[in-house]
Formats: sequence, C-alpha cells, structure tokens
Amino acid sequence: MRAQAGAEIFTHRCRVYYEDTDAGGIVYYVNYLKFMERARTERLRSLGFAQSQLAGEDLLFVVHSVEARYRAPARLDDELLVTAEVVEVNRASLRFRQQVRRALDDVLLCEGQVLVACVRAESLKPRAIPEALRVAFAGSGLSPAGE
Repeated sequence: MRAQAGAEIFTHRCRVYYEDTDAGGIVYYVNYLKFMERARTERLRSLGFAQSQLAGEDLLFVVHSVEARYRAPARLDDELLVTAEVVEVNRASLRFRQQVRRALDDVLLCEGQVLVACVRAESLKPRAIPEALRVAFAGSGLSPAGE
C-alpha cells in the first residue's frame, strides 16, 4: 500500500532533556533516532495497538534500516515536533517518513525514513502484519497497492 496525498501526518511532542545532549548542550545525533522511535510507538498507540499488547500476540516491530539527514541542531530545553508518517505497508514491513522540527520556529532539524519489519517475538522470523493493523493503517490515509 502507498500513502494517499493529503493524509494527516501523526505528530508527537517531546522536549530535549540534559541526558539527550552532549557537553555543548546540543542533541547527540543518535538521540534523534530515539525521538523517532517514540513517535512511531505513539502512532501505533493512537491506532489502538500498544507495543506490549503486540508482543503478547507474538509480534514485534524491529528496525530493519534507517536513513537520516541532520539539518540543524536541537538544544537543551527545545520542544520538538516529531512526525511518523507511514508511506508504505508491505506484507511484513512498514516504511515511515519522519521529521524532527523545533516547535518554536518550525525549523527542520532531522529527517529520514525508517523501515520496520514485522517479526515473531519468539523466533524473530518475519511474519505478516495482522489484518487488523493493516486495516488501521488503511483507515489512516493509505490506499491499496497500485493506486
């Protein structure tokens, strides 16, 4: 499935804490991936799927690959807006387009794409995304493949 134009993009708000920064008070680069992870988790939760519930159903989402571009630094106490837009749903994976912006001035700080694979919790082998989850993403602005 591919995303439809004009679909609402999920946004998660968070704040930069001291633990997120380096000695200069600038967000350490890997922490942008943590902010993105939180936004993806909250996106699932907003659709009615908690990670803990999914794990109990022998389902985990694991990061397969990440592409990130760093544009400007976030600093201590900045409030961030982190998007999690599903742009593709495949049989056993989801592709997210994500951005991290500073809330104060809407400056783009980091952007990227994350491919997450659906796997069995016990074996870590790929498994199909459950139909209920596929339907939830379809209701959030995705169209069937090929459209």
